[in-house]
Amino acid sequence: MSNAEIISIGTELLLGQIVDTNATWLAQRLTGIGVNVFYKTIVGDNPKRMKEVIQGALKRSDVVITGGGLGPTQDDLTREIISESTGRKLVLDPMLLQQIEQRFRRRGLIMTSNNERQAFIPEGAIPVLNPNGTAPSFIVECPQGIIFALPGVPFELKWLFENEVVPYLQRKLQISEVITYK
Repeated sequence: MSNAEIISIGTELLLGQIVDTNATWLAQRLTGIGVNVFYKTIVGDNPKRMKEVIQGALKRSDVVITGGGLGPTQDDLTREIISESTGRKLVLDPMLLQQIEQRFRRRGLIMTSNNERQAFIPEGAIPVLNPNGTAPSFIVECPQGIIFALPGVPFELKWLFENEVVPYLQRKLQISEVITYK
């Protein structure tokens, strides 16, 4: 049975400006598909602390799921920190860039250069399209484990988890046991 860790990223979570409902929901869903959740962590938008938390999670857990920090602003650092933590370069994914551009076009908006940042992912990562927002997701398979980077917006995170993460985990980990509780 695999062990998972959930990392919620955002200073707004630490300050209590937003309640972290994502981690609770993810823990329930992971347990429901047979993945042990041993740690849940909240870390602010601080590169040093984010790197410490992500590297620590990779040492303890087979599966690491991050939520947040994939937006277009300067404090959205998840992609950069996962890249550093796994020793990979950050590269532009043309498919993700095209998806972001199309989303802006469909809404009659002009995409600005800061949104282009969202199409960068760690080299060798598996890009995951996000049909519900501009923050694409990605999966990094590395010797230490698997990292899923999901956006922090709850309906985007939930859709991506149900439609991308769960099928991936079931295939990759060949999950056959389920955890139940009373």
